[in-house]
Amino acid sequence: MLAIFNKEITNFFSGASGYIIICLFLIGIGLLSWVIPGPFNNFDWGYASLHLFFEALPWVFSFLIPAVCMRSFSEEQKQGTLEILLTKPITLYELVLGKYLGLLCIALVALLPTLLYLVSLSALAAEDASIDYGVIFSSYFGVVLLLSCFTAIGIFASSLTKNQVVAFLLGSGITLILFFGFSGLPAVSLFNSQLYTLEYFSLSYHYKSISRGVLDSRSLFVLLSYTILFLALTRFQLQSTLR
Repeated sequence: MLAIFNKEITNFFSGASGYIIICLFLIGIGLLSWVIPGPFNNFDWGYASLHLFFEALPWVFSFLIPAVCMRSFSEEQKQGTLEILLTKPITLYELVLGKYLGLLCIALVALLPTLLYLVSLSALAAEDASIDYGVIFSSYFGVVLLLSCFTAIGIFASSLTKNQVVAFLLGSGITLILFFGFSGLPAVSLFNSQLYTLEYFSLSYHYKSISRGVLDSRSLFVLLSYTILFLALTRFQLQSTLR
């Protein structure tokens, strides 16, 4: 499993594309958070907070993570190397987990430079203003859990097809539906009853709960359950492909 983990990281950073993807992410989220006027600009918010930055991250990650994950299994299936990998002393479960952990590590590396925003925030805050670092670090914890879900979804989408572009579109579509789709259902009236219960299946609901500094065990359970579910689906899909 460690060899697969190292292989994913090495492959991503072996060419210029990996560095370009991370740079584009940092430039894009930086422009949204600090330069471009709009709903995610921290200056327009007017408070010493990164609340809007954490609201923008799921939108960006809905496209970034599938882009990072799209070649994980699609490329293996296209080149016919998936069967070769399984001739090594490694199980299908270890293969999926190794790729997942490698890609999650890459996503965390991309997120790491944004910690510099804390320096900018403290420099911009008024002298008598207090910064709630507890909520900020709780939000980062929520982002890590969200990344784990998106990464699991990304490799699942990659296991469904040999085409990387299709894998990217599927991954982005699933993440957007799970994050934003269920959150809009309570506003829908069906049989004179609003669908409040379905909101609990929304990644957005639990991510926002943690971002407010509320570390609810139910939110942790749902986010981790989605991760485990899509890793299990990935293993099942690969097992079906190899039959």
